[in-house]
Order: sequence, then C-alpha cells, then structure tokens
Amino acid sequence: MTTRPLPLPILRPLLLSLLCALALSVGGCTANGADRPTVVVTTNILGDITRNIVGEEADVTVLMRAGADPHSFGVSAPQAASLERADLVVHNGLGLEENVLRHVEAAKETGVATLAVGDAVDPIAYASGESADEPDPHFWTDPERVRRAVGLIADQVVEHVRGVDKKAVEKNASAYGAKVAELSSWMRTTFDEIPVRNRQLVTNHHVFGYLAQRFGFRIVGAVIPSGTTLASPSASDLKALATAVEKAGVRAVFADSSQPDRLAQVLKRESRIDVDVVPLFSESLTEKGKGAATYLEMMRANTGSISMGLGTE
Repeated sequence: MTTRPLPLPILRPLLLSLLCALALSVGGCTANGADRPTVVVTTNILGDITRNIVGEEADVTVLMRAGADPHSFGVSAPQAASLERADLVVHNGLGLEENVLRHVEAAKETGVATLAVGDAVDPIAYASGESADEPDPHFWTDPERVRRAVGLIADQVVEHVRGVDKKAVEKNASAYGAKVAELSSWMRTTFDEIPVRNRQLVTNHHVFGYLAQRFGFRIVGAVIPSGTTLASPSASDLKALATAVEKAGVRAVFADSSQPDRLAQVLKRESRIDVDVVPLFSESLTEKGKGAATYLEMMRANTGSISMGLGTE
C-alpha cells in the first residue's frame, strides 16, 4: 500500500509541535511556540529578589555580576540588546546604575515595560556630603522598603510578563515577603543590643542612610563624602572626617567588601583613636559560598558585622 504525504495544513502544526518540544528540553520555547518570557534586572541584589518572586514562571536575567560596583558596571552589546527584548526591565533607579541607565531608557522607548524600584518606595535624600539633598538610591539597606518592593515587582510581573500564573507569582511574593519581614524583626532585635551612644556609622561612602533611619543610627560621615564610589575625597575631607570620628568616639569604620579599603585605612591613620576597619557587603551580592550570595544572607551578615563592630551591652 502506498503511503500518502500529509497535507501542509496538518503537517505545519505537527512540525511546530516537534520543534517546540525540542526547544522546551533546553528551555528555549513555550507551549505556544514563542520564546520564554524574560525579566531583565540590572543589579544582582534586585536580581535575587526578583528571582524569588518570579520563580519558574519566566526567565530572569541579571546584568550585574557578583562583586561588581553598581555605580560603575557596564553591559555588553548582547546584554544591552536583551533589555529591548525583555517583557519587563527591573532597575534600581535614583541614579544608581550610572553606566546602564541609557540602555534602560532605550528599551523603554521601544515599548518595553520598566520599573524603577527605588523611585517607588518612598526614597529619602542624602543628609550630607557632596550628594546632600540628592535622592539616595540605596533603599535595600531598609528591609521594610524591600518588603514594599516585593509587592511592586510582583504586580509588574503579573501585568507585563506574558503567560505567567498570577496566583503562583503572588504566592512566591507572599512567601518571600514573609522572610524579609522576619529579617527586619531580627535586625531590630540585634541592633537594640547596641548602646544608643555607640550607634554611629562611618562608611566608605554614603550607603546606609535608609538603615540608619529605620534602626536609629547616626551617620557621622563617609570617607568618600558622596553617594557614589566614583567620587574621591580630598585631604581636607579626610581631615574633617577624622576630627568628627575623634569627637564622636566612633569605634569602627565600615568599608564595602567589593571596594579596596585603602581610604578607610588612611582615615584610621589620620585619627588619633583606635578604630577598626570592618568590611560589609553593602552594594553587591557575592558568589555562592562567599558570604552574601543572597539578599537575606547579605543583610544578616552585615547586621552581625555592624553589631560586633560597634559593641553590645
């Protein structure tokens, strides 16, 4: 018996199904034949938060590598192109990603949905230094604002990322938000053990304003008197800060673990009191096993370091 070929109207759907089945095995196709939905996130801190919200509902691409500086990291041409193919772009905003913002704006102009998280969580301004009165982008040092961010990101994922299960995203967001709430409670309990007179922060640059506001710390100053690591202190800046450190009796200077602590060490030599230089994970997550691979791990590590550096009752 002669076998007759299938007509094209029947053959085309069969071929498409076979191609999609092959693509699904390597994560490259959805059931309807389109590419997997994608959320592109600029910073690795927001990337970790977003992955916890999205779960398996879409691919999450993070542009900033572990240990990088969010003020100075750049993107490759393929990464820039990925922004314009995304269903949603999540970025920090408030001027943090100085070398990436133009690519985010280009994606927005092509019709890609974007969310500037920092702009939407009641931002505060820097209180002093070269950046005084400018918006402070480091909102993630306040876990309560991160809880708010979780809900905002979830809403945008449901609205703009095609094919996601709304209930699954909301369930993920609720579960992760509960973990952030637990973190916030634990941080307050831990910080409450630090005597009020010791709750004074000196950092490599102005990065902990939100944490200070939430948990009752006073910002004495920063080695780099700016909200960005791209600035540099003058000799007079260091002298003025050394004087403030001596007057306040500050016990420790906290330097970002992703940045050399040379300037903090210089400040330590400039002041005439015994002050420790303590590393913190303030602006970037680390690779797995390096102490701060997730947002929750980073904040717990920093809370412990601050508590030990400033002393408890």
